[in-house]
Amino acid sequence: MTIAIGDRLPDSTLVAASASGTRPITISEIFDSGRVAFFAVPGAFTPTCSVRHLPGFRDRAAELRAKGVDRIVGLSVNDPFVMTAWAKDQNIGEEILLLSDGNGDFTKAIGLVMDGTKFGMGLRSQRYAMLVNDRVVEKLFVEQGGEFGVSSAEHLLAELG
Repeated sequence: MTIAIGDRLPDSTLVAASASGTRPITISEIFDSGRVAFFAVPGAFTPTCSVRHLPGFRDRAAELRAKGVDRIVGLSVNDPFVMTAWAKDQNIGEEILLLSDGNGDFTKAIGLVMDGTKFGMGLRSQRYAMLVNDRVVEKLFVEQGGEFGVSSAEHLLAELG
């Protein structure tokens, strides 16, 4: 079953990755209070993810916060070391919390798995963005295969009004 607007994010433990290192973090710690702009990418260092998706959220962080977003969180089914290297490469700092869902457990639990085996990537996350308010999905935008538009920071900003 795919997560939907009005659903609560399921319990899970992920790994927070930043330029300063990694640490385990629970869904409760991240999402239980406040509004979170949450996006997921199929893979760190992949072209669209690195050139458009993550940079869009990085570059528009102040605009998102001005529209009532308390934090910005990105996720990928990559190991935490890759996510840490990606945070450094993309000059993320503390603006965005990047999460590693290394085994894809959270991604499977919300029903947003993408089969990338024909590209040598295994099972990954679909590309999506959501607005989560006190752990409840308020808005959800899932891309069709190979597309990039509705999961962008620009689209989320437009939806916030």
